[in-house]
Amino acid sequence: MNDLSRRHLLAGAAAVGAATALTPLGALTARAAVPPAATQAPGFYRYKVGAYECTSINDGVFLRPIDNFVSNVPKEQAQAEAEAAYMPKGMVAVPFNPQLVNTGSKLVLIDCGLGVGMFEQSKGRVGRTMQNLAAAGVDPKSVDVVLISHLHPDHTNGIRAADGSMAFPNAEIMVPAKEWEFWMSDENAAKAQSNEMMKGYFANVKKIYTGIESKVTKYDWGKEVAPGITAVAAPGHTPGHTTFAIASGGSTVLIQSDVTNIPELFLRNPDWHVAYDADPAVAQETRHKFYDMAAAEKATVVGFHFAFPSIGHVEKDGTKYRLIPVAWNPVI
Repeated sequence: MNDLSRRHLLAGAAAVGAATALTPLGALTARAAVPPAATQAPGFYRYKVGAYECTSINDGVFLRPIDNFVSNVPKEQAQAEAEAAYMPKGMVAVPFNPQLVNTGSKLVLIDCGLGVGMFEQSKGRVGRTMQNLAAAGVDPKSVDVVLISHLHPDHTNGIRAADGSMAFPNAEIMVPAKEWEFWMSDENAAKAQSNEMMKGYFANVKKIYTGIESKVTKYDWGKEVAPGITAVAAPGHTPGHTTFAIASGGSTVLIQSDVTNIPELFLRNPDWHVAYDADPAVAQETRHKFYDMAAAEKATVVGFHFAFPSIGHVEKDGTKYRLIPVAWNPVI
């Protein structure tokens, strides 16, 4: 009987390394008839909600230092949790996943990613929505509605192409009324000047939306904003932060937007505050309400910052929650 142990694994790795070192370079090259691809596969995944065909579109994954990512616990505690989730030491990996909903009568893109050219230092890690839409066979001109959950850059900057033109030229842009009111207020912007993060957010909203204000439709919570898609209040992360319920044919999926950031930290620790929350206490309250409801209903939940394809179920785990990702389905 084989006794597999760490000693055996390390010995095996050493043996492979030694064999590789002793193998002539020409022999290794001869076996490599097909060169490495050096690129990742397109990131899109289709799923059904009743009669609606939905597509999770990956905008990339941003690596950032743990630093102050969690604002109400010591950095070391947050780092330990991140390392327990096998994230790179001292870093957190934050995915971005817009959702495309084909209702049959409307093609609706919920959030649109960071846009091309954002975070150049990411070396292609983010801003991948347009290339993944193209890989999924979607022409940006065919998008009828760009439905924005809130006005943070990773959810809204993708409405602009690299040259500043409209990335989805025929789409109606829909923004929560409360969100628009907050970020477009000169008074609120003036109050935010002492906070570098908030100051940057206000400046970004102005940059993205100046000149296209007339193209923006403001929507209210509790209303159907597109066929089968209802806007649901979820404040805290931002004043007008919105989630969506997609319903068709007796099936419902909850698009949670940023009720939580990465689940490895904030589902497991729902009372932790992500640095980006405008009102952390309200965001914490919203998080518990949303996940208590989702767990009780056994709802399918789609998270913008969940690992791609970003679909799963949330279960209660004592005072915490845990994410059960859906199994990859080769058919729609």
